[in-house]
Amino acid sequence: MIMQVDVSMLALVGVLSISHHGLEVCGVFESCLSLEAGMFSEGVRSPPTFLIGQCGYWDWKRREQLSTGGKVGDNSGNNCEGKGSSTSSPFWKMELLMLENFIDGKFLPCHSYIDSYDPSTGEVYCKVPDSGKEEIEAAVEAARKAFPSWSSRSPQERSQVLNRLADLLEQSLEELAQAESKDQGKTLTMARTIDIPRSVQNFRFFASSILHHTTESTQMDHLGCLHYTVRTPVGIAGLISPWNLPLYLLTWKIAPAIAAGNTVIAKPSELTSVTAWMLCKFLNKAGVPPGVVNIVFGTGPKVGEALVTHPEVPLISFTGSQPTAERITQLSAPFCKKLSLELGGKNPAIIFEDANLEDCIPATVRSSFANQGEICLCTSRIFVQRSIYNEFLKRFVEATRKWKVGIPSDPSASMGALISKAHLEKVRGYIKKARAEGAQILCGEGVDRLSLPPRNQAGYFMLPTVITDIKDESCCMKEEIFGPVTCVVPFDSEEEVIRRANSVKYGLAATVWSGHVGRIHRVAQKLQSGLVWTNCWLIRELNLPFGGMKYSGIGREGAKDSHDFFTEIKTITVKY
Repeated sequence: MIMQVDVSMLALVGVLSISHHGLEVCGVFESCLSLEAGMFSEGVRSPPTFLIGQCGYWDWKRREQLSTGGKVGDNSGNNCEGKGSSTSSPFWKMELLMLENFIDGKFLPCHSYIDSYDPSTGEVYCKVPDSGKEEIEAAVEAARKAFPSWSSRSPQERSQVLNRLADLLEQSLEELAQAESKDQGKTLTMARTIDIPRSVQNFRFFASSILHHTTESTQMDHLGCLHYTVRTPVGIAGLISPWNLPLYLLTWKIAPAIAAGNTVIAKPSELTSVTAWMLCKFLNKAGVPPGVVNIVFGTGPKVGEALVTHPEVPLISFTGSQPTAERITQLSAPFCKKLSLELGGKNPAIIFEDANLEDCIPATVRSSFANQGEICLCTSRIFVQRSIYNEFLKRFVEATRKWKVGIPSDPSASMGALISKAHLEKVRGYIKKARAEGAQILCGEGVDRLSLPPRNQAGYFMLPTVITDIKDESCCMKEEIFGPVTCVVPFDSEEEVIRRANSVKYGLAATVWSGHVGRIHRVAQKLQSGLVWTNCWLIRELNLPFGGMKYSGIGREGAKDSHDFFTEIKTITVKY
């Protein structure tokens, strides 16, 4: 089989090595900033266009094969060593995608790099900068230099820049979705319909909301005084985003920060850095001045801690795990930094006997297993009123078995691969603990067979798993698993289920299913959760606050809440 492929497609699958210097394959150069969607083309095009065969890629201009062994166009199943089965070696001999930091409007190389894996194959496909204090110092200098000019622009001017950035992301939606799916392991369908569209919406939403904030004013006529408030940008914002919804949550932080007039230094997860790097190529084109948005890649202990402890970064917005948030709190305390911490959850679904199961069951399957269960809002404890418990459990397990696990590019797949081998083993470890405690595994891991193509056998896949006959004190009912695992248990009374739902240290989200309007309001008010959905899940209104109680975080995000966080309020009194 021979395909003719544009260089932008090669960049996404990891064949080319790209930097700010351009891409180089057999002496052919092209600026990485000019890569656009080309995908598959017909006929012969001028360089840089390449033929990809089963065992390598060719420079069309020089007609040279650039890998060893095998024959391009050979469909016999021979692998690149000519040993028969094509399942024993990679489809292509690939060079690794090389990312670079983006500081002061320029791509800059790093002294060292760390491996990034394709979760669907378990293979290294990308090198991510292993940045540290040196890179953070450079980013702080750039952000400090850019702040006076950017903060003095009117909200209307900043809004225009955000809208242009949204337009550029939308024009590249397919390339970004392909990259997000490959980098994170999620299905291409989810990346294409949720992650990237929401990233676009984040910029458009805050481009609009920045134009509509108001301030307060009061008069004291008997003293001849007028009091009013103003809000001003804080300065340099440190933004640390997670690996589960990479571009979606990174833009949820960048957009309100720069809309308010701040400059930013962002650190994406080292596990999912590609779409953040792709975002950088749009910044200059959208008119974002150098130094306003700086993206520095690397690990938490090195670059994350350098950012958190820098005295000129007065604000940290973090989304991630509770242990990491504890570390951020400790490190930032001597500097009295503003903190926004959006953390995990152990989210309950409460299903009363009058619930509409036709709606409830598919929605609860989705709320339990969407994005491989790697969403902080996913349901991991399902409380079902005893009178309908057996019926619900039977139908829920049947529906879960239909939730297809497949390679991310499979349009029929409901779930892709988990983020890493270590995380897969962690999730499997919880199932082993549940089994050791005497719980029943009704479907999924260790019960049903997972079928995958040969090339994906080493990927980080697991089946959605349902656990029952488990005690509330079990770690599977107390700790955040962050994978495709949910526990189903019965309850008898409203008071009992509220107490049990609130018995964990987290308080991020909950769902309530009932046809009784009074009960819905009553239970929702008593649940210790920052968000409560009733008879639905994950319907978001971005104007309203988002965030959790207890160990699920500090602060809220949303139109007004994000604006308040990324600005300082000042009261001014004028005597007349």
